[in-house]
Amino acid sequence: MSKQQSIEEKLSVINNTADTTAEFEQQDIEKNKFIAILAYFGILVLIPIFVAKDSKFARFHANQGLVLCIAAVLYSVAYSILSGLIVAISWRLYWLVSIVGLLGLVFLVWFVLGIINAAGGRAKELPFIGHFRLLKY
Repeated sequence: MSKQQSIEEKLSVINNTADTTAEFEQQDIEKNKFIAILAYFGILVLIPIFVAKDSKFARFHANQGLVLCIAAVLYSVAYSILSGLIVAISWRLYWLVSIVGLLGLVFLVWFVLGIINAAGGRAKELPFIGHFRLLKY
């Protein structure tokens, strides 16, 4: 049981990010939850950026989604280059490529956290990458 508690404590420390929900109007949150959810689906981040220009809540999640999308693209490019280099050195090192590929699961976790936060009407930053500001809201 103590092992389970330690994992939960570690996860709560990782997910202990800024929650700025109180700064947003409740009416704005309720009106733009669906548009905020769309921000986490890759290129669909453009919808809240252009459709909900006046919604601070939607723009907050559009910023989070844009940062996530850029980070995922950068990871994909780096992973592709690293994979090519490792396989060029020796195909026997392909197990190393698989291990590095597991890092991609982090993006799935961030994707799910973002959707849960948007659907729940919370303006909570994503762990590690959520503090970057690319859009003004």
